[in-house]
Amino acid sequence: MVENAENVATGMLITEGCYLKPSKSTRVLAILDALSRDSSLSQYELGRRLHLSGAMINQYLKQLQADGLVEFLPVNGKSYHYTLTEAGHRSRQRMFSDYSSETVRLYSTIKKFVLGKLKYLEDEGKLDLALFGASETCEVVLSALRGTSFRVKALLDNDGRKQGQIFNGHVVSAPYVLDQVDCDAVVITSFGKQSEIYEQVEPYADKRGFQIVRF
Repeated sequence: MVENAENVATGMLITEGCYLKPSKSTRVLAILDALSRDSSLSQYELGRRLHLSGAMINQYLKQLQADGLVEFLPVNGKSYHYTLTEAGHRSRQRMFSDYSSETVRLYSTIKKFVLGKLKYLEDEGKLDLALFGASETCEVVLSALRGTSFRVKALLDNDGRKQGQIFNGHVVSAPYVLDQVDCDAVVITSFGKQSEIYEQVEPYADKRGFQIVRF
């Protein structure tokens, strides 16, 4: 998921991608959530934080006002504070609950996908894994592996800044440790660099006899 640091501050994230596009409901929830945290936000600031145009923010705010969810409080002749009404707070809570439930279901689906890709290794009793890529994808994979028979023997990354650091309870190592670690398979846990990492790991696999798993 692509996150913007300023969006994190609002509590509600709007993510852009090729396949997961924010819906009208997502944008409404993001606006309600932002205003519930800071009613002094201007239309410009709302648009900047949520990556929405000024015209779109204005349109949404007028609709939320018409629906009785947001109240416009004049600050001077040119600007307003936008505060949630009681109905607005209730709507935000209900929508955020629905949003959270959908997110959890999506997360669970991804974990099932990960375990499905690794099932043949489990069936063959090949349970010792090295993970390559200390990324958000790796966090999902580590979560999926909890409670299974798989054992994570090493966590690798090319980024020297990550090497030696602790990532979800595992020390991040440089790729050359593949010459020393006994594992049955290397799982590439970086969606964005699958091909590059595969080519990098392949010589180790040929030499050590382990498998490479790509998602």
